[in-house]
Amino acid sequence: MKGSTEVVKGRIEEAAGALAGSDKLRAKGQLDQAAGHVKQAIEKDVRKTRTSVGKILDRAEDAAEKSVDKAARKL
Repeated sequence: MKGSTEVVKGRIEEAAGALAGSDKLRAKGQLDQAAGHVKQAIEKDVRKTRTSVGKILDRAEDAAEKSVDKAARKL
């Protein structure tokens, strides 16, 4: 999943910063974690959108086939 690497990297940086007493490294780790979580949320929304669009296209295709069948029977 996209973003997982950033989250793990951020956790490591944050822990290293805490151990070393580096506020800058801790803050960078927190920032990397936040960026990773944002990427994960976006990827989840993209998957949901693709699924929804696929369902809509399937319904539209079914409706078009029914219309064609109905028109063909009238001929």
